[in-house]
Amino acid sequence: MKTIDLNSPSQKFAFLTRGQLRAVLTFVVATLQLSFFGCSSGDTKQQKAQAAGPRTVSVAVAKVEQQDVPVYLTGLGSVTAFNTANIKSRVDGQIMQVNVREGQNVKQGELLIVIDPRPFQVQLEQMQAQLFKDQATLRDAKLNLDRYTALIPSGSIAQQQVDTQKATVDQLDGQVRTDQAQVDNARLQITYCHITAPFNGRIGLRQVDPGNIVHASDTTPMLILTQLQPIAVIFTLPEDQLQTVSKHMRNSTLQVDAYARDNQTKLATGKLQTIDNQIDQTTGTAKLKAVFDNVDNQLWPNQFVNANLLLETRKNSTVLPTAAILRGPQGTFVYSLKPDKTVEARLIGISLTQGNITTITSGLNPGDLVVTDGQDKLQTGSKVEPRANAPSSTPSGRNGKGLPASEAPSSGTPVS
Repeated sequence: MKTIDLNSPSQKFAFLTRGQLRAVLTFVVATLQLSFFGCSSGDTKQQKAQAAGPRTVSVAVAKVEQQDVPVYLTGLGSVTAFNTANIKSRVDGQIMQVNVREGQNVKQGELLIVIDPRPFQVQLEQMQAQLFKDQATLRDAKLNLDRYTALIPSGSIAQQQVDTQKATVDQLDGQVRTDQAQVDNARLQITYCHITAPFNGRIGLRQVDPGNIVHASDTTPMLILTQLQPIAVIFTLPEDQLQTVSKHMRNSTLQVDAYARDNQTKLATGKLQTIDNQIDQTTGTAKLKAVFDNVDNQLWPNQFVNANLLLETRKNSTVLPTAAILRGPQGTFVYSLKPDKTVEARLIGISLTQGNITTITSGLNPGDLVVTDGQDKLQTGSKVEPRANAPSSTPSGRNGKGLPASEAPSSGTPVS
């Protein structure tokens, strides 16, 4: 007979029915699920507790500063030569000499081109000979008039003959004057053969060479002379700004800075000379003319420039980066950083927006810190972690070209 060990686990389960075994397995699975949900519930509570706590936002900040702020008006302009001369011949003849090189700087009165003067020299000699002949005839007529006049008291000559001789003298005197004018004209033609510079300037590309025949009727100039020192810039401003510009012009001479196409590279500094006498109705703008010394030849005729007209400089203004300014239902405001690293929304009054800086009249004091990046995640009382701001965004920073913010070529718009 086979002996059964009831203490063996396999034997214990052997006496369990199928229903009893299913119940045991169900109990084990339920126990495991309860343990899992209990752990998950603990994790969820911990996450909620973490979410309920304050969250720190990383933001960029900048300091509110006090500095002098220049107020600029910016207009598009074009460089114009102060004087331009198309050098043409006033006589017909052959070019004998060209005494200048292309691109050469010349002084006023310097000899540029010599046209063959010999034909005009011959004409001068002919006119001088005719003048000499008529002068001799005039002297003889005057002597006869003196003789006739002396015979009048004695009655030896008729008064009519004396009057006729006087008319002859006058006719010969007129002929002599005509001869003198022809002599002067011949000399003038010789002067025209020697073409000189009418002003200081720079020679352009020449159109003719020595040996060519030129005519007074030619339309193509032999040379183009352009005055570069000084030089002018013609730029436009909206008509609404003319009254302000005119008012400041009466008080002082206004400074104009010329910048290159990138509006960053400063080319030259000059003075505003005048405002045009009419407004262009099609564009609603007026032309203004500024004069530059152009000593280093940074400006060239027909060059495109951005003209920055300095109206005034506002002393000891409170400024902050324009990037810090937000607008809401209550008005213009910024987020100010408090010592406990929380932020506060503060309303401000704007006086002037000038490029990357803004001048304010109220709401902040020099030395306060304002948020310039990350404002979309903030509200009053938010905890923040400040980081250094980009130098170009601060009022005292420099732009990409190394220019101080006070020299940045941006137009200011005063707030009314």
